[in-house]
Amino acid sequence: MTRHRNDTFTRRQMLKTAGAAGMLTLFPSIVPASVVGKHAPSNHINVGLIGMGRHADYSNLPAFLQSDDTHVVAVCDVDRWRLDSAKKKTDQYYGNSDCRAYTDWREVIARDDIDAVMISTTDQWHVPTALAAARAKKHICCEKPLSLSVAEGRLLADVAKKQGVVFRTDTECRSNAYMNKTARLVLNGYIGKVTRIEVGVPDTDNIAREGDPTPTPVPEELDYDMWVGPAPMKPYCVDRVHPRQSFGSSDDLNTRPGWLRCRGIGEGVILTWGAHLLDVAQLCNDTERTGPISVEGVGEYPQSKAALWDVLKTFNLHFEYANGVALDYQTGRDGYLRVEGEKGWIRAQYTGNARLLAHDESVLRLKFRDTDKPVIQRGDKEDFIYAIRNNCNTMIDAEVGHRTASLAHIGQIAIQRGKKLSWNPHAERFADDEQANEMLHRPYRKPWVFA
Repeated sequence: MTRHRNDTFTRRQMLKTAGAAGMLTLFPSIVPASVVGKHAPSNHINVGLIGMGRHADYSNLPAFLQSDDTHVVAVCDVDRWRLDSAKKKTDQYYGNSDCRAYTDWREVIARDDIDAVMISTTDQWHVPTALAAARAKKHICCEKPLSLSVAEGRLLADVAKKQGVVFRTDTECRSNAYMNKTARLVLNGYIGKVTRIEVGVPDTDNIAREGDPTPTPVPEELDYDMWVGPAPMKPYCVDRVHPRQSFGSSDDLNTRPGWLRCRGIGEGVILTWGAHLLDVAQLCNDTERTGPISVEGVGEYPQSKAALWDVLKTFNLHFEYANGVALDYQTGRDGYLRVEGEKGWIRAQYTGNARLLAHDESVLRLKFRDTDKPVIQRGDKEDFIYAIRNNCNTMIDAEVGHRTASLAHIGQIAIQRGKKLSWNPHAERFADDEQANEMLHRPYRKPWVFA
């Protein structure tokens, strides 16, 4: 049943009032879904999911379905097979057919009864979709990386702040126990003043194949023009988009899609993996709302100009901060964060044999003092819901997500310019290279303008 505008405002006021009243627990006075037969209570948060691909299927949709605080009322995708799959799973969970399915995300945002959106689209859609949602006063949980350029990330962070919506840059890395403990130890001085930080990410895009660019007919189930959106239009091929449904199997949703390796749509591991670990690095350096003062580095792009998959394959970047800390960011076999201080070091291994290491293992067994600076640790969707309920900030808001993505953006620019660049983190411009400043923007197709 469609709600009238006045009904929606009343429910939103109730949600906000409940948060302001001091409800400090994550699930305040919410009847579990198992008790009410999976039908949402009156003060639930209505959520619309935009983009129903691999990550939405295995992580985002289940999280919102299983939360007692949220109710999934809409799903959206330009691939009708993925859309049908998402609606079917949602209907099966709730035991009804109330969830609406859309192929145009603007229709989701236009609904008065939707309080929040989960954006799990391809990367080029993150900013225009989130901008529209913010302007419509929807709370936003947006997949990382937040943006594909510094300029559009700056715009989104400013609009989200101006509109006063809850915004979460969705990466689970900061919620990881090892990462949280590393940040607590570092920020409370247990290894002394920080001198150097090292971040490694797996070179998952350093593969022999470079993608098949041979144009093929657009599948009947896909609105390819809408899928491309603000990115440069190029002929359709499977390796540019994602695998198609195959005889009723789930391969389409389990396979790593090719678009992650296509510049202008995704930017490869420098941005996707960097959004995880660089976020915690900036947290440990207490610079999550600013940035470095210089950047330099080298990297390897595919040698063939005909390669479809054209993102950076390997890279080695060096950033310097005003506080004297150096950050080295590179590809390798594993994902990890290592923080060095005047008294020792800590390394949080994120992939492979996940573990926490230190110069002295006794540091890892230390009991935190009551006076220590806390470092918030909540699950990713838990963090988003908590912020909505309590009318507060998330662990990784739009500003923080933008600053993290900016490290990868200016790193790529330094590699392409082939020299060390001075960076002004306040003005968010290079001090000595106008050509580099022009690269802070990216081309986009009308009508998908960001302003």
